[in-house]
Amino acid sequence: MLRTEIDKALAVLKAGGVILYPTDTIWGLGCDATNEAAVAKINAIKGRAEDKSLIILLDSDAKLQSYVTEIPEVAYELIEYTEQPLTLVLSGAKNLAKNVINADGSIGVRIVKHDFCEQLIQRFRKPITSTSANLSGQPAPRFFDDIADEIKAAVDHIVDWEQELKVDKRPSTIMKLSPGGQFSFIRK
Repeated sequence: MLRTEIDKALAVLKAGGVILYPTDTIWGLGCDATNEAAVAKINAIKGRAEDKSLIILLDSDAKLQSYVTEIPEVAYELIEYTEQPLTLVLSGAKNLAKNVINADGSIGVRIVKHDFCEQLIQRFRKPITSTSANLSGQPAPRFFDDIADEIKAAVDHIVDWEQELKVDKRPSTIMKLSPGGQFSFIRK
């Protein structure tokens, strides 16, 4: 049941743990995006460089102002009208763990449109990280069954939701958006 899985994931996030969970794109590794130790644990699980930033997920664009200082007006239009998952890289990250923020002070943010993620973030009342559930340098898993056993063994909780789903999802489009509204694509 969805609520039970959200309750379990919520307890792990609140305790500073790492979850393996389904998103609107591919399966991800998630933690409290304001908890530096939890973010470091994700980097260790993935074998990922500490200076590589992570994406954060929010359930509503109304929460952007809590975590980003410079939001161009076009960002809200992009979020509202995009039909595919879109991660916006925005300047002026704030109120997040230092090791989740890019060296230039920016952060990748996606307003998630996925029942499990939306409800989890609403109840957690903080952003959660999202990074593909793979070892650094390896291909992102398309399905739950593609996730390496060592990733599954290293997390604190594996969400039992959509594990059997065989919809071919892909990572989000990533667009860097400057405070003046200029943009460039990092990943299409």
